Amino acid sequence: MIAIRPQRFPWFDYSRYTFSLGLDLGGRAWLSGHSASEYDPEAGRIVVRGGMEEQSRTAYAKIGAILEAAELGFADVHRVVEYVTAEGIEQYEGAAGVRSETFGGHAPAVCTVVVNRLLRPQALIEIEVTAGPPGSPFEGGHATEGVVYLSSLTAPGAGDLVAQSEAVFARAAEMLGAVGLTLSNVVKTVDYTTPATLGEYKRTGRVRKEMLGPVYPAAAGILLSRLQHPDASISLDVVASRHDPVAVNPGWDRYSKLTYSPAVRAGDVLYMSGQAALDPETERAVHAGDVAAQAEYTYENILRVLEAAGGGPQHLVKTIEYVTPDGLDRYREVAGVRERLLREPYPASTGAVCEALLRPEFLIEIDPLAVLPSQG
Repeated sequence: MIAIRPQRFPWFDYSRYTFSLGLDLGGRAWLSGHSASEYDPEAGRIVVRGGMEEQSRTAYAKIGAILEAAELGFADVHRVVEYVTAEGIEQYEGAAGVRSETFGGHAPAVCTVVVNRLLRPQALIEIEVTAGPPGSPFEGGHATEGVVYLSSLTAPGAGDLVAQSEAVFARAAEMLGAVGLTLSNVVKTVDYTTPATLGEYKRTGRVRKEMLGPVYPAAAGILLSRLQHPDASISLDVVASRHDPVAVNPGWDRYSKLTYSPAVRAGDVLYMSGQAALDPETERAVHAGDVAAQAEYTYENILRVLEAAGGGPQHLVKTIEYVTPDGLDRYREVAGVRERLLREPYPASTGAVCEALLRPEFLIEIDPLAVLPSQG
């Protein structure tokens, strides 16, 4: 695992942070989310300039420089996640145009996440990519040798939250069938919904129980102020693997009644569920009101899952940190937690502000991914 370090990266000094611009694992690359942030020497601080189109161009220029340093290019990208602010979503057409221009005839899977805001207040978009050996696009997704990524799925006309959940999973099954897979190959899901649906959110567990398994995938659920389509109640992101999935559990009994696993190993990739400051034994939220303490507790549990899979902090390649508005004031302290608990090269990372998390006490949820040594 090697940190990707471009010789020329004029936007800011990336050596000062507890994340890598991206990690190179022998021709596979996971990049941090990148916005249009850049250091302004006259102002003496990081700034973000321009509207959606200009910001998208700057973000993709950064991504291009990082990919080039890993001897990769945009034609090697399998998946793009664009975190767009609630303010910026009305201008999203500009970002889509820049993306189309950037990739030309190449078509990665595209996931769109409408966050409340990004860590840089002026940023409208932050872009995260995954790249590697040649893959092939298909309608609604991108297939590689071992992994299949689907673009974000919504079903705004299908009815209530449960009906929309059924519709998006049915659509996922149809799309995976086109590349010879089924929902039993799904190793990771992330569903985004809004606080208005929280009362019926638990009912979507029945949909997962009926449609997923026998090895339940890793999962995360995040509450946003709105979704890309104003009439959508859920947006689903799906990753499937051609490798046989194996559930990983440190011994937490609570997962016996849930429709997701703490982690799923498929090949050498460990797809991990999002974690927050929940005691897995008592199922109580801990460290209420303290985002740094919650982050420390959460990372410690992530490392327990990694240990159960035969890995350690050195195998963590990517984290997504969703922080709530109430946790934002002290969010900078989380960098110190990462410095204490993780190892260089630090994993790639993306940070975004969500509306809320599934428990009101939670200030941060961390969605990790690891790559482990090959078995046998």
